[in-house]
Amino acid sequence: MPPKTGFVGVGGAVKNRDLLRVAAARFISRAGGEAAFFVGIWGKAAFEFQATPAELAVLMAALSVSSIVGTVLSGVLVDHYDARRVLVVAEAFFVPVALAFMLPGGMAQLTMLCALLGFFGAPVMTAAASFAPFIADETTSIAQVNAWIEGASSSSFVIGPAIGAVLYSVVGLNAIWAFDALTSLVAAFLVWRVTLRPAERVEPRGRSHPFAELREGLRYTYTHRALRYPILLGTAIWLGFGAFGALEPLYYRDVLHTGVATLGWMNTLFGAGLVAGAWLYSLLPARVGSAKGLALVSAVVGLGALMYVGTNLLVVAAVGLTVWGIVIGVADVLLRTLIQGSSPDELVGRIAGASQMHRQAGELLPLAVAPMLAAAFGVQAVLIGGSLVLTVIAVLTFSEARAVDRLPRLRPTGVAGLLTANDEPVSPNP
Repeated sequence: MPPKTGFVGVGGAVKNRDLLRVAAARFISRAGGEAAFFVGIWGKAAFEFQATPAELAVLMAALSVSSIVGTVLSGVLVDHYDARRVLVVAEAFFVPVALAFMLPGGMAQLTMLCALLGFFGAPVMTAAASFAPFIADETTSIAQVNAWIEGASSSSFVIGPAIGAVLYSVVGLNAIWAFDALTSLVAAFLVWRVTLRPAERVEPRGRSHPFAELREGLRYTYTHRALRYPILLGTAIWLGFGAFGALEPLYYRDVLHTGVATLGWMNTLFGAGLVAGAWLYSLLPARVGSAKGLALVSAVVGLGALMYVGTNLLVVAAVGLTVWGIVIGVADVLLRTLIQGSSPDELVGRIAGASQMHRQAGELLPLAVAPMLAAAFGVQAVLIGGSLVLTVIAVLTFSEARAVDRLPRLRPTGVAGLLTANDEPVSPNP
């Protein structure tokens, strides 16, 4: 593999071609995905099919359950075949699924298609979350790689929903699905040209079995404190998001009294916040790059959500949504970097899959009660409650975060408290 030259910070010149290809692929593919989700799926469900909270909860549950299944399987595939191959094949399978969204005539069909979307979209997300350890080198830290990939991915929130809004206004909803399919093909072509560092693997004892390998990845994740803490706190973040999956489109319809296109334009502001957050991460004090920093950032994520949904004024909601996006942008980079800092090469895919599985489960669980709570207390009250729950949980974990920060890490990452490129790696303590 030809040597890569490094780059300085998130804002510096990038000469790592593999990193540029992966970042570009994530930007292009996710731009199509965000247009399809926020304007295509939510717009069709809430405004064209006039979905109830219960129907939206079932749709999001189908998406989450199928995503969990796809995530569990894709983690094993990444460790067997590498992130590049899994992402390319998954993007190819995603194309006919995206085009099929032109066909549904009601919520039942739309929900079934969302289940397929979750199953075939999960490998894309798991593979994308597994690139950094195999792209980073002695001059490009994992933290920097993640900042670039997350920044590019977050940038899709800026342009994707906006493109969805324009396509809906000018052509119609079906044009969004054609755009989503095209972006998947372009992403597959870009990633196919990426060269990864070979993984350092531990030879298995006896014959390996996919389910045994899956259990091994989950066992390692749950028994190592340096992994367990960020993954479980990440789950708390997505628990706060769960109610949004079922109720956020109704917040626009029933509280803010806006239309389909507003979903796109508002999420463009959210995307701008995500990009700013990924960039801001490199400028924050070094102590933020720690488990305690993650606890603090997670608490602020909850407060940012409160700023967003605690109003019935569109302008105030827009400001709150932008601030929320900035904090989530910081949290995404920090969370992924801390997890990868304690992931051995042969388990990177399965640990990334475990993290993605927790994310999907966190989004799924609130769907069981969100419609009932919305019927009893109102859409806005439930969203405010979900925001406050995350802040309380994050604050309660501060003591555990301090204990995790005293543990060694497996690999250099380029964030505070972790190994530098000149240190000898050590296994994390359980």
